[in-house]
Amino acid sequence: MPSEWIARHDQTVTLKGEWTLANYRYIKAALNHSETRTELGKPTGATVSLDAITRLDTAGAILIVELIGVEKAQAVADWAAELPKEQQALLVRIAEAMEAPLDVDPPSYSRISQALASVGQHMAGLWSQQRQLLAFIGLVVATLFHLALRPRHWRLTATVAHIQQSGLNAVPIVALLTFMVGAVVAFLGATVLQDFGATIYTIDLVAFSFLREFGVLLAAILLAGRTASAFTAQIGAMKSNEEIDALQAQGLDPIELLVLPRVMAMLISLPMLAFVGMLSGLAGGAMVTSLSLDILLTQFMATLQKDVSVTHFLVGLSKAPVFAFVIAVIGCLEGFKVSGSAQSVGEHTTSSVVQSIFMVILIDAVAALFFMEMGW
Repeated sequence: MPSEWIARHDQTVTLKGEWTLANYRYIKAALNHSETRTELGKPTGATVSLDAITRLDTAGAILIVELIGVEKAQAVADWAAELPKEQQALLVRIAEAMEAPLDVDPPSYSRISQALASVGQHMAGLWSQQRQLLAFIGLVVATLFHLALRPRHWRLTATVAHIQQSGLNAVPIVALLTFMVGAVVAFLGATVLQDFGATIYTIDLVAFSFLREFGVLLAAILLAGRTASAFTAQIGAMKSNEEIDALQAQGLDPIELLVLPRVMAMLISLPMLAFVGMLSGLAGGAMVTSLSLDILLTQFMATLQKDVSVTHFLVGLSKAPVFAFVIAVIGCLEGFKVSGSAQSVGEHTTSSVVQSIFMVILIDAVAALFFMEMGW
């Protein structure tokens, strides 16, 4: 048995020396290669003496408690009164800690409390998210005004490339979708109005709905799912590959380089797509009215020119830049939030689509109430 920390005299095992963290590994090895632990575990086994311990810390106290047991360590004052009070208190405290169960049962709450806590967490997260969005909008607007009078810093090539990706490439899907929705709206309107002998007003229904709402709204929702997700994935991939950090290390502004070209491209693309959506919706309605209601195309155009003013077209088109700005900003912001993993890219891409669609519908509802109150 090593004599540096453990000594045996008849039926007494004497622990001596410095039982500290610095010697923990050696003391542990000595205890594992000796029969001291087995002897102390017997009812009539050897006794322990702590008189010769010169230094003791938490690591050494743990070894002693493991050696003599928790109950004996808690009663150390009864059989080792010669040990300093500080070391006795340390052994007792370590024994109490080792006696406590490691698995603590989580506190139980009622379902009402859990539901309220969940609502509170979601509201706090929503408030934090909206604050980040407002701050990012302010940063983008400030950078935009800063570069407005500095044409040399405009990223025209990147802007044109994004216009092609987000605008021109989306024309077929926007035209097809709005054409089909226009046909559906015309068919439903004709079905309902036929009972009142007012099928001619199907033209007005299609015109009002697409010029004011459906044309720009459907185009915005399509871009929210198609382009906002693309912006988030592109910037998120750059964030994962530390390319944005490299740009900042070179003294380049990511807002100027990555965000503004996408925002400007959306501000140009969405009004164009909204106009295409309006025309396609009217074309779908004209097809249904000509096939189902025997309304000639010339009559359709004449009624459209007589009953529908240009105000409805301007009202619908005025919402396009607002939708475009919100969609682009949300898509870019979620890309900057990516933490670096592929899972994070997917989560924030989904979040950007959901937020964009939600904000588009919310702003459209507020705008509809505003225009109604203004009589436009």
